[in-house]
Amino acid sequence: MHKMNQEAGRAARVSDTLLKADDISIVFGGLRAVSNFSSELKHGELVGLIGPNGAGKTTVFNMLSGIYKPTEGVISFTDRHGKENFIQGKKPHYLSKTGIARTFQNIRLFGNLTVEENVLIAMHNQYSANPLEVVFRTPHFYRSEGELHDRAGSFLELFHIESKSSELAKNLPYGEQRKLEIARALATNPLLLLLDEPAAGMNPQETQELMEHIKFIRKKFNLTILLIEHDMKLVMGVCERLIVLDYGRIIAAGLPHEIQKNPAVIKAYLGEEALIDA
Repeated sequence: MHKMNQEAGRAARVSDTLLKADDISIVFGGLRAVSNFSSELKHGELVGLIGPNGAGKTTVFNMLSGIYKPTEGVISFTDRHGKENFIQGKKPHYLSKTGIARTFQNIRLFGNLTVEENVLIAMHNQYSANPLEVVFRTPHFYRSEGELHDRAGSFLELFHIESKSSELAKNLPYGEQRKLEIARALATNPLLLLLDEPAAGMNPQETQELMEHIKFIRKKFNLTILLIEHDMKLVMGVCERLIVLDYGRIIAAGLPHEIQKNPAVIKAYLGEEALIDA
């Protein structure tokens, strides 16, 4: 698994830019939810997308992950072979194969499947046995099955939930469901991981553990990560660069310490009075 990600990382370095959004906008019934969003993600970056509630952050994620098709603009992504692809409007399953994985603000696990089965589903494209081998239960079938189960277990171990592999996903505590969703996303072998409010609903200790996990998986799997998060401690603790949205437009971008002092950001979060007081 680690070797696969190393090879993917080397291919991605053919282009230093992994993903590029160029003036993407989306309109819903006359409402311009996101307007002229432009940004680049370099290979290996860990970037935060922040902004007040309703700023358009999840809408941007939905365009990057194929759930929404931009009304305007283009999105390009450099795949595992170093080839640049225009991906706006492509379906989520296509983008998953290309190397983009995401989690959701509202957890979307298969609650009535086991913890392990949730991870195995994410690896269905990596199943090497053909239909005939499955029907006749050949040695290669059993070997392939064993490899996938071993790999699923290794992802669960990363988040210390391997002991619950046989439990139904819906029975996990909330914080562990969050971890399982990230483990499932990792199992697709992504180049780019989009995390939509991964710390939502977590207590401070769980948030701190998650921050360390994000740093660890980014390094271990040679990932590029873009995350949405309202917990500023987590954002400032893990992100190297921040992009700030307000009313569907980018109002600031830069290093965390620069964003903290940016008047437009202070105004968007705290209001005009806070800016005057500052």
